[in-house]
Amino acid sequence: MPSAAERTRTLVQSTCSAVLLIPGLETAGSDQLMPLSRTVGPDGDLFLEFPADSPAVRAATHAQDDELAAVLEITDVAPVSVPHRIRGRARVCGWLTSVPGMAGPGRMLLRLETGEAHVEDLWGAEAVEPEELRDAATDPLAAHEAELLQHLHAAHGERLGTLCELLGDRSAAGTGSRPSVVPVALDRLGLRVRFFERNGPCFDARFEFPEPVRDMTELRHAMRTLFDAAAH
Repeated sequence: MPSAAERTRTLVQSTCSAVLLIPGLETAGSDQLMPLSRTVGPDGDLFLEFPADSPAVRAATHAQDDELAAVLEITDVAPVSVPHRIRGRARVCGWLTSVPGMAGPGRMLLRLETGEAHVEDLWGAEAVEPEELRDAATDPLAAHEAELLQHLHAAHGERLGTLCELLGDRSAAGTGSRPSVVPVALDRLGLRVRFFERNGPCFDARFEFPEPVRDMTELRHAMRTLFDAAAH
């Protein structure tokens, strides 16, 4: 399974919704504290880009040498319509400072020195040390995952349905009928799908690839192998 640090770093550098929380800072709406971009630096700290007039920028600038505690909260939502659509959340807690002259016109870069991190997702809940976040790699499929899942759902529903054959008796969910199948997550190690029936229970199944994939070419081969196994 992907490590907690890998999952957290992938979420940090994804396009998932994120908001910066600064205790005691009053804002008119959370959208004012949503970073325009997010990256992880070589030391494991987060660099968050905001409009220059953002409340977060003013707070970090006015704090100067004082430690300004802050938390980046990330919410991961499945890119396809499926029951229980929130896939996970991550929190990175630390101290906020401004980085003058490192962003474009009308923007400011803020540095969140990582103190601790935590992820709670489809794999479970785990804490992540700053050094683990620093050394972790982003999943190589992360930039394409949403598009790939949407394509699988829209164009390959019938082939996804054949994955029921790999579940044995569980595929009938106790009713003798084949449930609906929706792809809910994809990473270098495998595909997770959600089986559900109308007004009935749902459950996830994880289908591991024979080998971790590094790019789209290897992913296509892994998916063909998976669907071939289900067909036979």
